[in-house]
Amino acid sequence: MKRPVTLVSAQWADLPLEVLAQKAKGFGFDGIELACWGDHFDVPQGAKSKAYCDGRHELLARHGLKTWAISNHLVGQAICDRIDPRHQRILPPHIWGDGTPDGVRKRAQENMMQAAHAAKHMGVPVVNGFTGSSIWHLLYSFPPVSQAELDEGFAFFAQMWNPILDEFKTCGIKFGLEVHPTEIAFDIASAQRALAALGNRPEFGFNYDPSHLGYQGVDYVQFIRTFADRIFHAHMKDVWWGHGDGSVGVFGGHVEFGDARRYWDFRSLGHGDINFEEIIVALNDIGYQGPLSVEWEDGRMDREYGAAEACAFVRRLDFTPSAVAFDSAFERK
Repeated sequence: MKRPVTLVSAQWADLPLEVLAQKAKGFGFDGIELACWGDHFDVPQGAKSKAYCDGRHELLARHGLKTWAISNHLVGQAICDRIDPRHQRILPPHIWGDGTPDGVRKRAQENMMQAAHAAKHMGVPVVNGFTGSSIWHLLYSFPPVSQAELDEGFAFFAQMWNPILDEFKTCGIKFGLEVHPTEIAFDIASAQRALAALGNRPEFGFNYDPSHLGYQGVDYVQFIRTFADRIFHAHMKDVWWGHGDGSVGVFGGHVEFGDARRYWDFRSLGHGDINFEEIIVALNDIGYQGPLSVEWEDGRMDREYGAAEACAFVRRLDFTPSAVAFDSAFERK
């Protein structure tokens, strides 16, 4: 059976959910991955009120849609980050508060705990999101960075996330980190280290997204095979790299997305360099049956055109694995 194709609502949070749901059905999607901002999903309400969650389902059902995950990326970013004025631009006022870093992180941590209860009320198995990182600024090791300093960063990550994951365990919910630059895990090696820091506890895994791996030079198909039992959710998102004018490198040159000089940029599905057929094969090989969730980002294309085209692209690409060996008919009975 083919997997459901859903639309990540994050890039559409300027629209009321009712409006987005109508559009998403018209684009051809089976459901929406609900972002926890805009009016799409309210974590505190979802945590305290199953009736609120039932109302979200009813709204989607009116348009023939379902949901399989909620996404709490923006608040998650603040849990381990070194807080600065940028965070105020992405956080709800009740999380930002007076902006004192320890207070922001504590409130973000509490909100993520609430997200586990909200997911339970929604009847969805996973909360996707970010973790933030206290050591991202140490990425380029000059002045020299010691392993002890990096160990401290992973220890702080475990300190902040183990209480959250205890709540996820109580609720029977998984957390899917979108492995991504600026998070505690941004490639295969750092993802392995993050798991080790948590003692490989089963509540923590990954929201697979190849776009954040490809332009770094990370084998995005090998990621699936390396973490076969930790792929809790999957984003379909494309990127191209090596297409700039040579003046901007992989670190971005402090130029904006869409600038023609960029070495890499996000593209609508099928217009970048990600080999999605290999991804589908690998997801089939590990037995992944969750949704294929289109995260549409392309500064050069109208988003409604892109979303409809991306949905059709994923439907054409996804296929049911064979239930028989291709050469079984050759055997003499």
